[in-house]
Amino acid sequence: MLQSTRPLMLPLAATILIAAWLLSVPLANAQTQSPAPAPSEQTPKNIPDQKLDAAAAALEQVASVEEDYKGRIKAADPSDRNRIAEEAHNALVKAVTDRGLSVEEYNSILQVAENDPDVREKIIRRMHPAAE
Repeated sequence: MLQSTRPLMLPLAATILIAAWLLSVPLANAQTQSPAPAPSEQTPKNIPDQKLDAAAAALEQVASVEEDYKGRIKAADPSDRNRIAEEAHNALVKAVTDRGLSVEEYNSILQVAENDPDVREKIIRRMHPAAE
C-alpha cells in the first residue's frame, strides 16, 4: 500500500521543497551564479506577466496547502496518511490549476525562477507587493 502512494509523494515533496525554497531565499542571495537553465518552453524573456502573476498566486496557495497538510499528515494515524497524502496532492494540483496554469506550466516557471534571479525576484515581488 505504501508503494502506491510513493508516486504521489514525489511530486508533492518536490513542489513543497521548491515552494519552501522560493519563499525562503532572500533577495540578497539572488546574486549567486546558477547554471544556465535547461532548454524549456518557458524562458525568462517569454514568460508573460499574467503567467508570473498566476505562478506567484499559486505558489502562495501551494505554501498554504503544504503547511496545512504537513500538520495533518504528521498528526494522522499511519493508516490514514496515504489518503491524506493523496488529498494533499489533489489540493496542490487544484491550487495551481485554479490560477489558470497547468501543473507543467507551473513547474516550468518555477524551474526558470530557480535558475534565473530576475524571474525569481519578479515572482517574489508579486507575492509580497508591499515589500520592495
